Order: sequence, then C-alpha cells, then structure tokens
Amino acid sequence: MIPISKPYIGEAEKQAVMEVLDSGMLVQGPRVARLEEKFAAIGGTKFAVAASSGTTALHIALLAHGIGQGDEVITTPFTFMASVSSILYTGARPVFVDIEEETFNINPDLIEKAITPRTKAIMPVHLYGYPCNMDPIMAVAQKYGLVVIEDACQAVGAEYQGKRVGSFGVGCFSLYATKNIMSGEGGMITTDDETYAQLCRMIRNHGMQRRYFHDMLGYNFRLSDLHAAIGLAQVERLEGFTEKRRQNAAYLNNHITSVVTPKVREGYKHVWHQFTIRVPGLNRDAAVKQLNDAGVGTGIFYPLPANRQKPLEAFGYGDLSLPVTDKLVQEVISLPVHPSLSQEDLETIVAEVNKL
Repeated sequence: MIPISKPYIGEAEKQAVMEVLDSGMLVQGPRVARLEEKFAAIGGTKFAVAASSGTTALHIALLAHGIGQGDEVITTPFTFMASVSSILYTGARPVFVDIEEETFNINPDLIEKAITPRTKAIMPVHLYGYPCNMDPIMAVAQKYGLVVIEDACQAVGAEYQGKRVGSFGVGCFSLYATKNIMSGEGGMITTDDETYAQLCRMIRNHGMQRRYFHDMLGYNFRLSDLHAAIGLAQVERLEGFTEKRRQNAAYLNNHITSVVTPKVREGYKHVWHQFTIRVPGLNRDAAVKQLNDAGVGTGIFYPLPANRQKPLEAFGYGDLSLPVTDKLVQEVISLPVHPSLSQEDLETIVAEVNKL
C-alpha cells in the first residue's frame, strides 16, 4: 500500500532526541526557545510561542484575545473538528460560512453577512495547505474591528501574494506527526505583538511569568524539549520537503484526467499537505475501495462538516444552508503527495485514479 502520509524520521531526528535524553532536560527548555525562533523566521513574524498541539495553539490564541462566553467566531464548516473545538472551549459560539468550491476554503464574500454585534473574530482555515483569500478577509476584519486568527495547522510555509500564512493575523500551526514538518505532537502561535506573545506564554504555563507566582488562570499547554528537538531537525528540511510535495502535486495534476484535480490560483503558494481530488458523479465509497484494493492509500478529509458533528447538535445548526460544503464533503478523496513517494508510486497513483 502506498500510504496517504509517511512521517520522515532520519538520523538527525534520532540524534536530537538522544541528546535531549542525555541532557536530562526533558520539559520545556532551550530547544523549545530555539524552535520558536526558527518558526518565527519561517512565518515572517517577530515572535512564535510553542504549545503542546495545534489545538491548544488555537485555544491559547483565542483566550489571549479575550474571546469567551457570549462571543462569536466566524469560521468554516469544512475543517478538522479541532478548529471548532477550540472556539467551543472558550465558551464562544462558532458561526459557519460556506466555502469556495475551487479552493475548499472559506468564501470571503459571505463573511460580512455573518457578522453580528457578538462577533469578535474570524478564523480562516488554510485547508490542505492552500492559503485562504486573505485580502478581503483582512479588509472585513479591519472594517468591523475583528481579530483574525489563522488556522494554518496544515499550511506551514504556504504563501498568499508573497506573504507567509500566519503573518496576516495571529497564526496557529500544528506539528502533529502527519504534518509537513512535525515534532510528533506540538503546535505554534505566531504574532508580531510582543505583549500578546507574552500573554500566550503565560496561558500555556499555568498563568506564570515567574515560577510559582500565578498572575492569571492558565493551563499546562507546554511543549517538551523532546518534541522540540524533533521539530528543530524537521525545520531544516522544510524547504526540501515543500519542493518535493509541489513536484509530486504537479505530476499528479498533469497526468490525472479522470476526476477533478486541485488547481492553484496565481499569487498563491500551496504546500500540499493533502492532494485532494473530487469525484462528482461517482460513488465515492466505491472509488476509495477500488483505489485501496489497488494499493493506493486514500483519506477522506472530511466526511462530515463541523456544523453536523454531535457536539454541536445543541446549537441548532440543523437548518443552516451550506450548499457548497454539503456537496464537497460527498466528493473529496485525498491521495498520497508526501515527499517519500517514488516515481513508481506516482505512476501507480495516476494509473489507478485514471481507471475510476
């Protein structure tokens, strides 16, 4: 089976972990600080704050902006549940806006209509590594005085009009094991605001600036030096990994003819966390089985939109009209695009998809 994802773990990652174990400094320490510096440089921001996961990064980012009970956050229904869970954790209400068919991302033309006096933030999600259309999103946010928290968990290194995602508002990234670069588990918040960055650090570490002096209620959302060591080794591979993903995606786009393949708009730099095709008119389950039986791994990201998930039943989204989302969740299949694919793998993927 050609796997849908394959984390790369080389000698550098193994050595980095052993160095931490030998040092005896296992918790948040110098390697976390170094990873934060590297990540800020990657994202084009002044500061980065490490967290224990992409989910906790989103949670911290919302809390640090004072978002809580009675507030609303506009976001996309077509995302991993963590985007929405982080809003719910604060006591705020997610407000869902439909997506663009071409990009799978939130449709900026629909955001303004969703704004109410309770709206405090917009959370665009750069799904599959494809940047959202940020100019109109930022314009609406500025017009209404809203915070923008970018869920860039799948999009490290992606660019919109020459600017890295995560640098428009506050950026949140994931270092989960299947991401483009990983630390096994981990997250990162990026910002240009030093005061905000310090507040995020306090929230992740029990509300402390000085040890055992708690200035606020905080959480244990720290990243360990063990995880950071893996992340530091991976950061050095980011450009190479990204270029290989782009080459793989280009090959698939140029040779797959039987289904709808993803296209990238001018001025957008996709990092291809996922290569997601659409199979309108086909039985998606049958297509997945056919590919899997032929040795091609697949993923369905995501089969049920967030507004229809059980934890949100009490919010009364049942009658919410999201026609593009409801259509695409029935059509999407993600194919392998990771850097470990061989030319033979790519040819096999193309051949089997073209049989659909």
